[in-house]
Amino acid sequence: MLLTVGAAALALSGCSAIGGLFPAEAERDESGQITAGNENTDIFSIRVGDCTNDVDTEEIASVPTVPCSEPHDNEAYFAYDIKAEKFPGNDAVLAEAGDRCVSEFDKFVGISYQESVLDVWPLIPTEVTWAEGDREVICFIYEPNADYTATVQATSSFAGTAR
Repeated sequence: MLLTVGAAALALSGCSAIGGLFPAEAERDESGQITAGNENTDIFSIRVGDCTNDVDTEEIASVPTVPCSEPHDNEAYFAYDIKAEKFPGNDAVLAEAGDRCVSEFDKFVGISYQESVLDVWPLIPTEVTWAEGDREVICFIYEPNADYTATVQATSSFAGTAR
């Protein structure tokens, strides 16, 4: 199962039978918060409130996760399911997801998207995962550097930061 984080799609190449290469669940406490880093967390186990680090591909099956108190690139702040029976196409899914992520931004951060130094990106279903029943969009928030060439790592949640 793959999800895309952008308009273009690149295939994630094969898996191996060697342990540690297969995506796994993140370690969580009783409240559901991630308690230990995992370089290979199954993308379908990501929850709102989880913190992740970037991966260098546009289609992903797993992401590195860490407790939000540790340096991280992104934080999942909102999730919803797309209400459509047929796959509307990658561009339509990406447009809807972008609009919805921006519309939920101020509720999480405390100021509007337009006033903030923070940015968002949506993790969206692909046509392949859609056919398998995937409709979930996960909105991530991050802080880009001044020229948008890298991410500034955070060491706490972006919730209520009003930045």
